[in-house]
Amino acid sequence: MNLPRHQIRARYTDTAVTVYQAYSPSIGLPAARDGRFPSAWKRDRMTWIKPSFLWMAHRCGWGAKKDQETVLAVEVTRAGFEWALRNACLSHFTAGVHADRREWRRRLRESPARVQWDPERDPHLRPLEHRSLQLGLAGEAAHRYADEWIVSVTDATPLTHRIHTLVQAGELEAAARLLPDERPYPLAPHELDHLRPAPTVHGKDAHTV
Repeated sequence: MNLPRHQIRARYTDTAVTVYQAYSPSIGLPAARDGRFPSAWKRDRMTWIKPSFLWMAHRCGWGAKKDQETVLAVEVTRAGFEWALRNACLSHFTAGVHADRREWRRRLRESPARVQWDPERDPHLRPLEHRSLQLGLAGEAAHRYADEWIVSVTDATPLTHRIHTLVQAGELEAAARLLPDERPYPLAPHELDHLRPAPTVHGKDAHTV
């Protein structure tokens, strides 16, 4: 199945969208228990949220990497998620999106959120041609995320481990049935124009840092 190279896919309802993060148990377990991040969670650091479950599995090594042992499924309001997208800047200079590097640096400095597109992953965590959205929240966006946007926090670690076990056993159909249903996220036409990388050149995104 051919998918658009840059498309947001997520599990969502009429009012909320699910994103994933992985933390040490000291942060992840209280967050899942209380439905909000504990005081140890640093609001003044950039935090990255990911709508792709498999990209999160890749990032945290199925919950095996140090300080990423607890995988959280965080439901946030669609209004908040879309505010972050509207106020985000690409993390790389991109010709055709930014007039020049000076203008990109200004946007990056002023934007409370940033976006990068990384290769999506298959159940074996191998990179695919199409990309997965990574949304970084800082400053105002991080505070809004923690204080206003969170609807629920669920410990997705058992699910992560179960899917990993099935993949290791070669039971890919059973693993696929447990994966979250991630559909193309509906946005108005051109709403992502400021976040779409330049056309590819020889299979690589035509951008430089």
